[in-house]
Amino acid sequence: MTNVKETLLAVGIVVPVIFLHLLLAPYTKVEESFNTQAIHDIIYHGIPYSDASGFFELKYDHTSYPGSVPRTFVGALVTAGITRPWVSFVKTSADVQTLARAAIGLYNGLAIVAFKAAVDASFGRLAGIWYLLLQASQFHVVYYASRPLPNMFAFGMSTIALRSLLLGYSTLDRSAASKQYRLCLYLLTVAGIIFRAELAVLLTTVTLYLITRKSISIKDVILPAGIAGVTMGLLVTVAVDSFFWQQSPIWPELAGFIFNTIQGHSSEWGVSPWWFYFGNSLPKILLNPFTFLVLIPLALLNPALRPRSLDILLPPTAFVAIYSVLPHKEWRFIIYIVPLLTTIASAGASWIWIRRSKTLINRLLALAMISSVVLSFVGSTAMLTISSWNYPGAIAITRLHGLVGSENAIIRVHLDNLSCQTGVSRFLQKRTGIENRAIESSLSKIQSQTVWVYDKTGDEATLLNPSFWNQFDYALVERPEKTIGKWEVLDTIDGFSGVRIVKPGAHLLRRECAPSSLLCQPLRSAESFVREKITKGWWMDFSMEPKIHILKKQIDQS
Repeated sequence: MTNVKETLLAVGIVVPVIFLHLLLAPYTKVEESFNTQAIHDIIYHGIPYSDASGFFELKYDHTSYPGSVPRTFVGALVTAGITRPWVSFVKTSADVQTLARAAIGLYNGLAIVAFKAAVDASFGRLAGIWYLLLQASQFHVVYYASRPLPNMFAFGMSTIALRSLLLGYSTLDRSAASKQYRLCLYLLTVAGIIFRAELAVLLTTVTLYLITRKSISIKDVILPAGIAGVTMGLLVTVAVDSFFWQQSPIWPELAGFIFNTIQGHSSEWGVSPWWFYFGNSLPKILLNPFTFLVLIPLALLNPALRPRSLDILLPPTAFVAIYSVLPHKEWRFIIYIVPLLTTIASAGASWIWIRRSKTLINRLLALAMISSVVLSFVGSTAMLTISSWNYPGAIAITRLHGLVGSENAIIRVHLDNLSCQTGVSRFLQKRTGIENRAIESSLSKIQSQTVWVYDKTGDEATLLNPSFWNQFDYALVERPEKTIGKWEVLDTIDGFSGVRIVKPGAHLLRRECAPSSLLCQPLRSAESFVREKITKGWWMDFSMEPKIHILKKQIDQS
């Protein structure tokens, strides 16, 4: 019964934090675009039983915007399958997008909670509690946990895999340990084949460590896990993706690995020095400096904690070191090891907390540790606030729909690059029942209704053609001066531009509180009190600047 209560408590901590980040920043960005559009298309258009090629060509987004390489539909298919039965319970398609993201967030949240059991087994229940607190206060994990990224589809599987690794470390029963190691390697293999190829590196470092340090059987553990994982992974991704891409056979993650790594195209997105993951990404993801400056070193230096901590630390450290060879680096590529590092930190936190009353130094360490967690939650909240202002495209298209009445049979809208990158998705577009690519052949069906047609053309040569702009009634653009013809600015959407230090007497830039926001005004009052009574007028303010302009085409009366 105690374990059930602790599990429910863990769920009650992690999942609401993830959902809070989802609700305050419900939109998606360009890196999430493929899976977002795929989830939409599967939910609203379904899966064809005949003429799949023609069906996808007419209705699905990926046939119009395929990208440089094909990407897997597996995550989108599962998410859409879970979400679709609940669609009738929400009002708008934007709510359906939130619902789909909630399914992903719940999946990753439950994986984090399940991982806690392995922390309990490794270092005790107190360490498990500190693990939850440290993990929940890390902005990047909880903010991205609900996002339809391949990395976050892989994150849940890799977290369960690494849970098995820790459980294997924690048992003295060699047969039981082998079973856990086998499950770990199997899940990492499947996740790497379907979702993210970089997991092959983590799989390699874990496998080599188990062979050299734990003397596991290649015959009984490694080969069965590898063969089963490769078979299952390939069967799923080749079957699903060959159907949706109408190419046979196709393995998207292999195609992406060849394009980005072998051919080196990932460098086109930027390169970073070899130390970037260790010196920048990991401190940023862990967020709390006390975690990597005190807690992890303490666990490694403590004789009682060192053996298990090294078991946990060495494979992911080797993974990051090897992966640092590639020039293009993003923190998302190494997020899978965060639970392991947080586990080591929780062991150090537990050690400090148990001994907090013994000496003055221990009391100070415990106080500093609690303060660091509280400050991490505060910092994470500030980062959430900033991040929620980074979706001007989503706000602009929603605002446009509210500004425009039923004035034409067909309303044509151009969406520029920044709009598409900052939140515009098919979930936020008006649903007409008639596909954009079939508009011209369907005019007879739409005389009694308003139909919205959205264009995402980004070709520079086309955008310089005056006749291109003549077809649109409205446009969402970053640079109004680049549009051709006469346009009226209906509204301007601001976005986050930076942080500034405000001196005493200076005015704070603040948007009006929304009527639905119950916390806005109390927070403003608390902010005013702290600024006036404590900081004596000094404050840190968030700067906003115009990002997206909503334009309406002016009809020439001459």
